[in-house]
Amino acid sequence: MLKQLIKKITPLFLLDFYYYSVAFFGALFFGFPSRRIFVLGVTGTKGKSTVLELINAILETAGKKTALLSSIRIKINKESQKNYLDNTMPGRAFIQSFLRQAVKASCDYALIEVTSQGVLQHRHRFIKWDTALFTNLAPEHIEAHGGFENYRAAKVSFFKYVRNTKDSRSFFINQDDSSAQYFIEAAQKRKVILYSKNTINSKFYIPNSNLIGDFNQENIAAAIVFAKSQGIDEEIIKKAIENFPGVPGRMEIVQKEPFTVIIDYAHTPDSLEEVYQAIRNPKSEILNPKQIQNSNVQNSKLICVLGGAGGGRDKWKRPKMGEIAANYCDEIILTNEDPYDENPATILNGIEAGFSQIPNSYYKILDRKEAIKKAISLAKEGDAVIITGKGCEPWLHLGKGKKITWDERKITEEMLLEKTSRKR
Repeated sequence: MLKQLIKKITPLFLLDFYYYSVAFFGALFFGFPSRRIFVLGVTGTKGKSTVLELINAILETAGKKTALLSSIRIKINKESQKNYLDNTMPGRAFIQSFLRQAVKASCDYALIEVTSQGVLQHRHRFIKWDTALFTNLAPEHIEAHGGFENYRAAKVSFFKYVRNTKDSRSFFINQDDSSAQYFIEAAQKRKVILYSKNTINSKFYIPNSNLIGDFNQENIAAAIVFAKSQGIDEEIIKKAIENFPGVPGRMEIVQKEPFTVIIDYAHTPDSLEEVYQAIRNPKSEILNPKQIQNSNVQNSKLICVLGGAGGGRDKWKRPKMGEIAANYCDEIILTNEDPYDENPATILNGIEAGFSQIPNSYYKILDRKEAIKKAISLAKEGDAVIITGKGCEPWLHLGKGKKITWDERKITEEMLLEKTSRKR
């Protein structure tokens, strides 16, 4: 609370100077470590963590030592821990410290997730970025940035900064995204490598990939083009992707039988719709899987636990997410995500307001654990339960700065075990 108050009363130019100074003196204190390691920055709205994890898997399979900083975890060579910092791109010179540790551990690559808010606070400065990768752009943090154009401009400014970094090598851009041209122009005379989920060489078809959904084909394509730029053998790339287990909280399958249960971070309307489409896709066999298609199971249901709208921000997306859920889900359980200081019931009402049609069955259960329990109690053979909004985040944020530990997968497994026990 004190931190927020200080931000409100401090003039913007002083805050900006403070962030810039911290970035500079942090780099100075740690000896500008980025000069001694290859640094990749991945930016965009969706897929950043998955792309970084895929690239990390490929590099490790190729025998490279890596360091990784993302919303999911912080890794230095073989040492890895969950990111408990509540910040994807931490400030206060954390990134410079991270790079220094990576250099001391003799890592070959540092892989960093770059956010728009981190860029606005100059956390990308005084780092020698060797290359940058753009995944996609969709409306997010609109209220914080004062509009989508400002949000996009923050992302693009990162590319411009990398472009002006001495010896930066290349830019990787998803050509299928509607904002691709902005990033191409930002790269100017530097080498630009375009990628697309539709133009992956046929030899890279991964029949046994654990990644579900068309959007993950974009993530795979991004990892492939980067790996190829590093001279990594195609067979190593293919092997790494085939063996890639997936990312915690990103289309993470908790159970396949007798009904499927999936956890996903989906926190924007675009990502929510992509998740639902992936589950509804007959080729995925998530609903009414092949092994029971010839049984008496009919009319498999998609049961959705929807809590993808945190308090105090991005209120515009609430009715949109409700509209999408009503279009795809057979049963909906609206629940808490991170209400912060906003009334949780108000948030759920905002989502409900977007229902273009009233679902056959829906519930409003503020207690997230109880909401998950309800969804699992409704599920029958051949159904699919999808729980969105938290993914693998370790905290549930409540009012007055209070937060409680949270493990979506563990809680879901407990509810599944409880249902199984009741049947015995």
